[in-house]
Amino acid sequence: MDDLTARVRAFAEERDWQQFHTPKNLAMALAGEVGELVAEFQWLTPEQAGAVVSDPEAGGRVQAEIGDVMIYLTRLADVLGIDLKEAALAKLAEVAVRYPAEDVRGSAGKR
Repeated sequence: MDDLTARVRAFAEERDWQQFHTPKNLAMALAGEVGELVAEFQWLTPEQAGAVVSDPEAGGRVQAEIGDVMIYLTRLADVLGIDLKEAALAKLAEVAVRYPAEDVRGSAGKR
């Protein structure tokens, strides 16, 4: 993660884009990219969605959109000074307490 963060930061700095990379702008860009990723799955059956990466054209688009999402998320976390790995691990620990495996196995219900 540190290497990716450094590369994304350098990419922005080389283009003097830091001035545009406010948390608000990055969050909005991230939401837009997530929307583009969602659009790749719109109207697909569960089976088609599960096999999307086996289609060279559609799979390539999905991979590119996931890359865009990761880049914007990485940049947003960097600008805010948030360690993505630590944030994810903390959230996973929190959710594990809220949803103990023995209580929720096989259920998609919210608590």
